[in-house]
Amino acid sequence: MGVRGQCGTDACPQAAWVLSERPETFCLPTSTQRPSPHLPPACLPTRARTMASAFLQAASPLVLGASRRALVGRSIAAPGNGAKVQATVGNWFPGSDCPPHLTDDLIGNYGYDPLGLSVEPGNLARMRECEVINGRWAMLGVVGSLTVEILGLGNWYTGPSWVKEGGSPTYLGNTLPFDIKTLAAIELVLMGTAEALRGGEPDLETRIYPGGAFDPFGFSKGDKAKLDELKLKEIKNGRLAMFAMTGFYFQYYATGKGPVECWTEHLADPLGANFATNGVSIPFF
Repeated sequence: MGVRGQCGTDACPQAAWVLSERPETFCLPTSTQRPSPHLPPACLPTRARTMASAFLQAASPLVLGASRRALVGRSIAAPGNGAKVQATVGNWFPGSDCPPHLTDDLIGNYGYDPLGLSVEPGNLARMRECEVINGRWAMLGVVGSLTVEILGLGNWYTGPSWVKEGGSPTYLGNTLPFDIKTLAAIELVLMGTAEALRGGEPDLETRIYPGGAFDPFGFSKGDKAKLDELKLKEIKNGRLAMFAMTGFYFQYYATGKGPVECWTEHLADPLGANFATNGVSIPFF
């Protein structure tokens, strides 16, 4: 049977599993032992203590010296003795410290600001707002890019070709009774009004999460923990969508094809149709 200390506290800055002379028993260094029905007395002999000390000295710079911050906040399986262990989401770079201006109350904070763009409080608020808004647009863009190609209406690039060719705009294959100038004017009025109202709101939280008519299902009402969970899911999916749209752009530049067509070809021939064989990603390959 094994017993594990609470690593990260003053009583036990470092903990390790050590095999005692009794084959069926695992123990901790004597300095961390506490009375327990699971921990036999005189569990750790001198030889085992020496081995444990040598192991900790060798391992601590590489493994045990990582930031304790990476282990606070995320729930993990509790040990069998009933103790509760928690860990947090780690930083974007393992073992790194989170910048002090990126506080724990920031949803989706992984300590990522290598260029220090958010050091100023005003910049941090603006960057967070831009990230959420652009993430929402990217999620819409990914859905639209995939849908138009799945329906057989071209891909995201060839779909708006009527603008270049002087044709009429279409929506899901149906011709619209507007020319490009009329559509641009409508978009300017609608989007301009919405952005002016949003930009005029002094409170950052309200600008990003206005609620009201923009929350028809009432997700922003009720349990704050549930709302924070939804915010975290949104920011994660928004980040993923921004990467996806960037991939769509470079993919079309390299192959002249949309994401669904490239994906289908890759499934049919994984070794022959991939990023390494498109003639652009890896030159001269």
